Amino acid sequence: MAEQNLGPRDFFAKEDAIADLGLLACPGAEELAEQVDGHLVRWAREVGMDVDSFIIPSDCPRFQSGDAKGLVKASTRGDDIYIFVDPGNYSVTYNLFGYENHLSPDDHFQNLLRLIQAVSGRAHRISVIMPSLYGGRQHRRVSRESLDCAFALQQLRSVGVKNIITFDAHDPRVQNAVPTMSFDNVMPTYQVLKCLLHHVPDVRFDKENFMVVSPDEGAMNRNMYYSSVLGCNLGMFYKRRDYSRIVNGRNPIVAHEYLGESVENKDVFIADDIIASGYSMLDIAYGLKMRGARKIFTYATFPLFTAGLSKFDKAYKDGIVDAVLGTNLTYRKPELLERPWYYDVDVSKYTAYFIAAINHDKSVSSIIDPIVKIRALLERHGIPMGGTI
Repeated sequence: MAEQNLGPRDFFAKEDAIADLGLLACPGAEELAEQVDGHLVRWAREVGMDVDSFIIPSDCPRFQSGDAKGLVKASTRGDDIYIFVDPGNYSVTYNLFGYENHLSPDDHFQNLLRLIQAVSGRAHRISVIMPSLYGGRQHRRVSRESLDCAFALQQLRSVGVKNIITFDAHDPRVQNAVPTMSFDNVMPTYQVLKCLLHHVPDVRFDKENFMVVSPDEGAMNRNMYYSSVLGCNLGMFYKRRDYSRIVNGRNPIVAHEYLGESVENKDVFIADDIIASGYSMLDIAYGLKMRGARKIFTYATFPLFTAGLSKFDKAYKDGIVDAVLGTNLTYRKPELLERPWYYDVDVSKYTAYFIAAINHDKSVSSIIDPIVKIRALLERHGIPMGGTI
């Protein structure tokens, strides 16, 4: 069908959007929203639309008591609204009784609900762009625990949200909590490979020189995808835990055990959804080096580095880790962006593709097929495509 060749510019040219497009950014999500807006504005202008920005000014100011409200500063009546939120942006602060407080994921989620309330009953449709899924790490119940992520999704459905776009969910099965709501879990595989090849153009994706290694059993699917498109072997680590103790709410990891073919004299790529403290990733990297791995490239969609950067600085200096890739889908501390070992993956254009497609009620695959993009990328670098996906 000819629709497979459509691009976002064609959507704007057809003028068949379900409603006028509007973007809102919760406090802390402005950077990604502005980058996405730049792509959308460029495509619209290329077909003659007179538009400066799709972003509608908004805020979540607080009273002296600490209470807050959602404030949208222009009309959204009849608009197709997309609200950006970054639950992991701890750099946003507010003052309360003389103390500077950093917004937690809970605070960001409440701000999202506030802006939804501010446009409800006026907007034609409300969609949420939540790259890092709120409560995503509390996706299953063990004994007497809450199910934060599932409950949050049900809250969003109850207040009228029609679409949720998230990236690399910790456990995408959480969407089962809202089976009647559109839920897109996006994997920026093409963007990651493009960034890696840009910074390391001499990397060789073949079985003799390259391996993909999953850091644990939970990350197998995303790493299996990389190994399949690249046509290289896949290994994995599994976490041996001490189930007799609980530390910081979890059973502590005793050791990482490796399963798979030899990594000796091979470059290794490790993909995960989150680098939190980074200790597990470094433990795996050291283990791979002990097994004779050559270069080690690590990737996490959300590079948080909650324990700081010093251990990664040392690992890079000692030749343990050659590069860490992360996306611009969440807040990254400025000093991280200055590190020679960190490569930032831009996913704003991919996000804009999704918004353009949904705004015109089109299939996202009609404007961007990751497999086609990956195949073209590898061909440009003279690399054959791997096995069938």
